[in-house]
Parts: sequence; structure tokens; C-alpha cells
Amino acid sequence: MPGGRRGPSRQQLSRSALPSLQTLVGANLKPVRHSKIPELPLDSSLLFELLLFLYLLVALFVQYINIYRTVWWYPYSHPAASTSLNFHLMDYHLAIFITVMLARRLVWTIVSERGTGSLVRSALLITARLFLLTLCGWVLCWTLVNLCRNHSVLNLLFLGYPHAAAAAVVTSDCGYHGDQGQQGDFVAAAAAGEAPFFRPRDFLFLLRENLRQQFASPPLAPTHTCPPHTHSHTAELIRGEVEELKEDFNRRIKEVLFNSLFSAYYVAFLPLCFVKSTQYYDMRWSCEHLIMVWINAFVMLMSQLLPPSYCDLLHRSAGHLGRWQKLEHGSYSNAPQHVWSDSTIWPQGVLVRHSRSLYKAMGTYNVALPSDISHSRFYFLFHKPLRILNLLIWIESSVVLYQLYSLLRSERWNHTLSLGLILFCNYYVLFKLLRDRIVLGKAYSFPSCSSTSSSPCSSSSSSSNGLGLKSQ
Repeated sequence: MPGGRRGPSRQQLSRSALPSLQTLVGANLKPVRHSKIPELPLDSSLLFELLLFLYLLVALFVQYINIYRTVWWYPYSHPAASTSLNFHLMDYHLAIFITVMLARRLVWTIVSERGTGSLVRSALLITARLFLLTLCGWVLCWTLVNLCRNHSVLNLLFLGYPHAAAAAVVTSDCGYHGDQGQQGDFVAAAAAGEAPFFRPRDFLFLLRENLRQQFASPPLAPTHTCPPHTHSHTAELIRGEVEELKEDFNRRIKEVLFNSLFSAYYVAFLPLCFVKSTQYYDMRWSCEHLIMVWINAFVMLMSQLLPPSYCDLLHRSAGHLGRWQKLEHGSYSNAPQHVWSDSTIWPQGVLVRHSRSLYKAMGTYNVALPSDISHSRFYFLFHKPLRILNLLIWIESSVVLYQLYSLLRSERWNHTLSLGLILFCNYYVLFKLLRDRIVLGKAYSFPSCSSTSSSPCSSSSSSSNGLGLKSQ
């Protein structure tokens, strides 16, 4: 109204109600509590590779049953076959080649195991490793020579397709994440039409570097120590630790995806490529078997490469990272708003402005970059420690239930036999997942220590878990 008394503007109200950062952080920060988890048994690398190799052999045997089965139970007046499988149609060189390819991880684990003892024992161990590598190389060359003699070039291309695809992915990945200056030269040369994007020398260099990384010992995962939130550089330390954990987690996921797809390809798909055109087999059942092999190998590798102690490490780091929720323009206009600072640990519920947007702190501690989607994704995946384990249990349980349903409805002997063998392997994987879920569910329901205590909060699973991991 004209002549009336005007109240304070929204901007003045917001500024007058704005507390200092020292008062805000010191008064409203709550301690991040962690739970101590027990040390759960984890298969050693050698035992896991042996179990995975045996499972893949069983799956390969099942696929050969699905392809080359016969109706041997017919009466002798109309004999369809004298054996349960058409052994004369099988290519034994292909079966041996697939077996060697599936055993590559087991062989490398045996070769890379470090031996301890006397000089004579070390010499014998080295001799045995050389003999094993020589034998595998000789068998592989022998099978390849015989396959080249008996099959067309098109069929032979399927033998190395996963390696070619992996080399292409590695080349593109190294090209985008390698030396930025060299990458810029490649792009400029390709744009000017002076040289191809990848020269043969550059391709061989990238491939050699990738092989060196594959056969080198895996890097140790970064450790986590609950930081004292009284230093100005704590936020940078937390973000640096998250970046290291993201790289390590992405490396493990790539290894899981590649090896699971590699196993499913050689176990279930490659035998179909060498079937004669006159041979009949159940395409739907064979494709279903391929999907099941891939899912089971994926779950087995995930449970081994992402053990409970490693997931707990990611969970602790996510608890200190925090998360920001982006708000719409005009909301919380009268509430105090701060300018986001990379050196400040923000408490829950604080409103900050970053890149012309308004964000609200959702975690107990919040040091994440508000506009960084990878930080939000990291917090979403790991702020609940059992999220990955629950996902694996759901996947494996769905597979087991579907296979039980298929077993009840199966009318062919090869379906019953294949489902029975695969289910026997899946029960073991599901048992370990459920065991870990029951133990960890009880452990995480009792938070026992906080980051504000005098000593760093460490879990009881800080000892080595077979993968070179430590959690402090």
C-alpha cells in the first residue's frame, strides 16, 4: 500500500539469516557411524578359478548334449542311434580348443602364484610352470592347425572374435584416456586427412601396453580411514579417495563383464557356429543356455571380485562423500543459502548454490561436487552396503527359480540332465550369497563406532581377503 511500511526483501531476509560457515559446520555435523563386519570366508584365487573352470566345463558338456543328442531309447526294430550322442559329428579339436581357452585364467593363476621354500623347490616350481605353459601353447597350436584344415575361413573368424573385439575396445579406451597430447595429434591428423586415426605402430603400442597391464599384478585397492573432520583439506582427501575407488571399481566391473561374456561365448555360442547345416538342434534351448551361462558367470565373478570387505570399503567412503539434491528455481527462497565451497564439509539439510543452481545436502557429511553425476551415482550405489549383494541374490534366485520351473515342465532327457547339472552349481553360489547376506544384515543393524572417535573406525575384516585388499 502507498505509504505503508515495507518488509525486508527476500534477499535481505536470506542474508540476515545466514550463519557463518564455522558455526554451521561445527554445530550441525553429526558423526558418521560405521558397523564392524565379521571376516567372512572367501575362496582363494586358485580355488575360485578352479571352481569357475569346472562350472564352465559342465556348461560346455551340457551344450554338446543339447546339440548332438539322439533318440537312443527307440526300439531296436527302428534304431535311431546306438549311443546317446552323435559322437561322430563332434569336432574334438574344437572341444579341446575351447577347453584351453576356458582354462586360461586358471593356468595364469597357477603360473603367477608365488612359491616359498628352498632353492630346489623354487626351481622345480619354475620348471613345472614352464612345462604347463609349453603344453598349453602346443595344444592350442595343434588344435588351430587342425581347425584350419577342416573348416572355412568364416568359421575360423569366430575363434578370435572376442579377442578382436577386446582389442578394439582397448584401443578406443586407450585413445581416449591415454596421452592427451598424442591423442590430440591423432585427431588433428585425421581431421586434416594427412594420416589415419590409428597407425599400425600406435595400435601395436596400445595393444602391448594393455597386455602388460593384463598380465601384471592387479593394483591394490586404496584403503579407507575415517578422517578427522577438523582439517580444511579433509574434503579434498575424501574426494581423492572416491576417485581412486571409482577407478578401481570400474576396472573390476570391466573384468567381470569381459570374462563373463568371454565364457558364455566360448561355452555356448562357439559350438553352434561349427554345427553342420544338416544338423538339427533346439535353437531356443541353446540360446537360453547361453544366457544362463552368462548370468551365472557374471554372478560368480561379481561375488569374488566384489567381496563384502570391498563393498564395506566403498560404503564407508560413500558415507563421507554425501549427496546433493537439485532443487527447482524459486523453492526455499526464504531459507538461508550458501555459496558452495570445495573445502567445506556441509551438514545435512544445508542449501548451497553451485553453477547457478540450488542444491540441498542429503547425506550426513557432504563433500561431493553438486554438479558431478559420478559422485551422485557413487553415493546411490554404495551408501547402502547391501545393495550390490541384494542385487546378486535377486539375480541368482530368479535364475534358480526359472530353472526349477523349467525342470518341472521338461519332457526331454537332455533338458532334465542339463538343468540338474547347472542347478547343482547354482545352489553353491546362491548358498554363499545368502550366507553373506544373513551375516552382514545382522552386522550392519548394529552401528558400533563413529568417525569422531579418537582412533580410526576399522572393521574386523581388515585382514587380507585374498585379493590384496585392506580396509582400515
